[in-house]
Amino acid sequence: MESESLYLNIDYVGSSGIILSPEQKAALQTSLVILQSENKFSKVYFWGKILGIKDDYFIAQGVGKDELEGRKTFYSKDCIHWGLLPPATRQMRDTSKLAKGRFTGDPSFEFEHSETKKVGEGEETAEEEETINIKEEDRLSSVIADIDEDVRIVPRAAFIKTPLAHVIPNRSFEGLTVSESAKLCNYMHFRHPKLLLEKSLLQRANLDKAIDFLDTLEEDIPKGSWSMQFERGSGLLTLRSLLWQGYVFYHIPGTRKFGSVYMGTGEKNLDLPFML
Repeated sequence: MESESLYLNIDYVGSSGIILSPEQKAALQTSLVILQSENKFSKVYFWGKILGIKDDYFIAQGVGKDELEGRKTFYSKDCIHWGLLPPATRQMRDTSKLAKGRFTGDPSFEFEHSETKKVGEGEETAEEEETINIKEEDRLSSVIADIDEDVRIVPRAAFIKTPLAHVIPNRSFEGLTVSESAKLCNYMHFRHPKLLLEKSLLQRANLDKAIDFLDTLEEDIPKGSWSMQFERGSGLLTLRSLLWQGYVFYHIPGTRKFGSVYMGTGEKNLDLPFML
């Protein structure tokens, strides 16, 4: 959700239980402008809030000219002072999955994970206990990266890919129609494509390379992992993820207005395949 219009657009996801207090809105509206200016970002997005046991983390992301590359993620506990999170490497994300339970709200807190490993062979086999420490700050960065990869979405044609492979907003995008809004094929995962490369050459030949360079939601597995609702007649569409409960996307058909926000505990719904 773009920080410039946060004060107005946050109400579009209010029916999903995502609410900020007037004090939080005012603080974010000011501090995110300062964050954008200090870091010379093209845009700053309010990503959402991860709920902790003692404190909550407010998350913001800054982008340059390319919307898909080089995103920097910041966190705050008071909506005023922002700290930069370390980039989530693949090893960091794999290690962070070992940490179970809620976030505490303390970035310096360390989760402990113990594993028993067998050392040696035959009769000389012995068991050793190995303890892995996972810093909450690293886990926070990893969970945000996982959510972005799994469920961050945009409407089809909202962004285009230039001949230089830069992803930029499409100035000619005027929003989806009401009928288009009701189809999952018109929403794309805003990440590097995974399933697109698996399509045949004939299937890819029929795609517009400038627009259809991302994976669509209709290819998601398991099927039924998105909940779609129209509100205010057909004046507002919301898409809620059942995989990462707390992620909500909104779009106003016929306009350029769309965005998303996450507000939850940062825990993935691993039981989803058994619930459908």
